[in-house]
Amino acid sequence: MITANYLKAERYLRALHQEIERVGALLPRKIPVSDLHFGGGTPTYLKDEDLAGVVRALRDTFGWSADFIGAIELHPQTVSPERLSALADMGFTRISLGIQDFDPQVQDAVNRFQSVEETAALIEKARTLGMRSTNIDLIYGLPKQTMEGFGRTLRAVIDLRPDRIALYRYAHLPSRFKPQRQIIDADLPTGNESLDLMEMALVRMADAGYVYIGMDHFALPDDELAVAQREGRLRRDFQGYTARRPGDLISFGVSAIGKIGNCYVQNTRELMVYEKMIGDGGLAVTRGMRLNNDDAMRADVIERLMCDFELDIAGWERRWGRKFATEYADELKRLDTLVKMGLVAVTPAALRVTDAGRLLVRHVCQVFDAYLANPALRRAQYSRNH
Repeated sequence: MITANYLKAERYLRALHQEIERVGALLPRKIPVSDLHFGGGTPTYLKDEDLAGVVRALRDTFGWSADFIGAIELHPQTVSPERLSALADMGFTRISLGIQDFDPQVQDAVNRFQSVEETAALIEKARTLGMRSTNIDLIYGLPKQTMEGFGRTLRAVIDLRPDRIALYRYAHLPSRFKPQRQIIDADLPTGNESLDLMEMALVRMADAGYVYIGMDHFALPDDELAVAQREGRLRRDFQGYTARRPGDLISFGVSAIGKIGNCYVQNTRELMVYEKMIGDGGLAVTRGMRLNNDDAMRADVIERLMCDFELDIAGWERRWGRKFATEYADELKRLDTLVKMGLVAVTPAALRVTDAGRLLVRHVCQVFDAYLANPALRRAQYSRNH
């Protein structure tokens, strides 16, 4: 959370510590944490001692596994190379920098400022500290964005050689996100202009040797995600792609989403409601969903397509004891359009996303999403982003 009044942050932190302690007390034993992720905004808005206090509370409550990895999202304006050393001391081994665009006109339009030099200093420091990987987030379709300006950003980012790059399309939702109401619609690129920006980025990153992992993510060939994809070990959980086998996800704070076993839960999105629910001695969970067998089978199909761009149908049938063609007869019919477009190839042995269809793998996967296909289920949908 970001606020000019740090007292609000202090109140939030008190509730957060209470939530951590309360959830820990509900578990029958300590369950060592293998992956820790601080995100959902700018965690480094917090003072170092407060951020360290949260990390310490989590470590004391759950403990770290032997192969622990700590990741944190940063904004260059809130972190100096010196402060990065403090984050490393807390246990963070991965950093993600939300750059969006280095073009000064774009930065002025979205009120987000950082220089190439500041970013380079952080990446260099992270490498000096021995951090496992760095990621840079870019966004295309932003106000005032041009081919020339975004081209300069791409050259600068590629020169920095981060281990991973995420390329997202800007979603203009001013009714939902208050800061976006300051953006002038006329400053936004047209749909075709946004596609041109995306195409330029894809070509530049491919020429620079980045591997397309899928779902907006790219990595250098020796990054563990690229290696896992080549070896057929890539997985995807609620946090995104991972080279590890996903486990339970325990989350804390406003709007946090967790997954325990086959159940998803989400905390309230309202800060005051969150503080009251925790202050009243309970948890802040406001909704949840238990996955049934159909959900799990579909999730298996979708994960393999997202990670491998291919589903081994015989392997799926062995895992689930069902005939794929019978189970998903309607879905296979709906795939016909994508097959005719050359985006998907279907045989009795496999369902494969073609090279031409890889950038549209999300649309292929949506065919198997029962919550999108059925309006009645869509009203009960847990999260449209999972």
